[in-house]
Amino acid sequence: MAVTATLTPAEERKKSYDINADSKDLERTGSDGDSGSDLVAFQIKEEANAAIKYRTCSWQKTAALLFSEYICLAILSFPYSYAILGLVPGLILTVAVAASVLYTSLVLWQFCLRNPQLRDVCDIGQKLFWGSEIAWWLTAAAFILNNTFIQALHVLVGAKYLNTITDHSECTIVFAVITTLVCFVLSMPRTFASMSHLATGSAFFTFVAVLLCIIFAAIQDHPNKYVEGVEPTWDAFAKPGTTFVAAMGAFLNISYTFIGQIALPSFIAEMENPKDFPKALWAITIAEIIVFSLAGSIVYVYVGNEYYTAPAFGSLSPTYKKVAYSFAVPTIIFLGVLYASLSARFVFFRIFHNSRHKNEHTWVGWGTWAGILFVTWVLAFIIAEVIPFFGDLLGLMSSVFDSFFGFIFWGMAWINLRQQDYGEGWLKKLTFTEKLSLALNIFLIIVGIFFLTAGTYSVVENIITDFKTDSLSGVFTCASNGQ
Repeated sequence: MAVTATLTPAEERKKSYDINADSKDLERTGSDGDSGSDLVAFQIKEEANAAIKYRTCSWQKTAALLFSEYICLAILSFPYSYAILGLVPGLILTVAVAASVLYTSLVLWQFCLRNPQLRDVCDIGQKLFWGSEIAWWLTAAAFILNNTFIQALHVLVGAKYLNTITDHSECTIVFAVITTLVCFVLSMPRTFASMSHLATGSAFFTFVAVLLCIIFAAIQDHPNKYVEGVEPTWDAFAKPGTTFVAAMGAFLNISYTFIGQIALPSFIAEMENPKDFPKALWAITIAEIIVFSLAGSIVYVYVGNEYYTAPAFGSLSPTYKKVAYSFAVPTIIFLGVLYASLSARFVFFRIFHNSRHKNEHTWVGWGTWAGILFVTWVLAFIIAEVIPFFGDLLGLMSSVFDSFFGFIFWGMAWINLRQQDYGEGWLKKLTFTEKLSLALNIFLIIVGIFFLTAGTYSVVENIITDFKTDSLSGVFTCASNGQ
């Protein structure tokens, strides 16, 4: 039964955003014309005459957003991970993590198809945890923190680039302010469809930067800071004596680069045909495995255990470094912009739900949108400047948040879908194949718990070591952070 057949427009609009809706008209009926599709069609029809339309992303535009999210500077931290883990385990983990993210993202997509009233991961968190408002608030806090720390990371990386390219011609705080202001301005587009063009450029120039880094690493006479007589060496497997903390840090680094499911529900919520999402997902996964593996292994072999840096631009001689780094500017800016937009629309949609300011060009709407973005970027700037162990803090956020957003949530989502399929006594009704899938999803939940416990432990140990060795950066310092 279609939603539109029994509800008035006002009632339907309300129900379309009821994240606790469990009635059969929001469940899959097994046909292509299911009520979830009807609800998506209604949302598109509702926006038909609006000035600002949100459900306008094709799968190609969504693919551009995914490429901009995943084809980023974090790729050039893979040589560091491979140096710690060894090349063979590093490559195996790269493929394994990519496969797990692909699988969980497909589960996420199926969950969103069943429940198109869910607009972001916070709504999903509440539905998975039995409609609990506490779960919604906790997920929302993690969502905002995760996004803001990623913004702060890009403030720092922007300052790092400007310090590198200008040989520290200004105080680092000045460069951080410049980066923050540029990111704020470019965050203004209100829909993902309008951001997809910037996303395409970001992904393209990042690919060029990575390609140049690989080529320059291969053709340069010696890596940066070369010591006479000390040639680069690489290892197929981890060196004897590699500690658990070091290995876990390298593994988290690989995982952090792949795990981006936190943004996917927001992307799907703005697709004109969410059923096309796997096309975008497969495209980015294949590209990730190829680019990450090649960039990590080739650069690692040429710069070796002795000269690797993160990102790997620091291993290049000065001229090569500046050329390759400059092509990464679009992704330095845009990825922070993307996560700022995720936070802003999360707040904006809840302030102006069912209001004309959401879909029309009004002073109130645009002023509020700009105000929310301004607050997120000010917070990102402050975080980037005041936390002395920012790199380890990112690792901590990864181990805490990615445990849920990368694994636990989607194992639970698969179980929730089977409960929707079979109802009471669902466990006994599973087919043999579904029982194998259940075991896999329970394993993913256990992996998430491992991330949460062992991952957090390893990061905390790193923070303690940093304090003991006095290797932390200053607060609001002018000192160069360039490579």
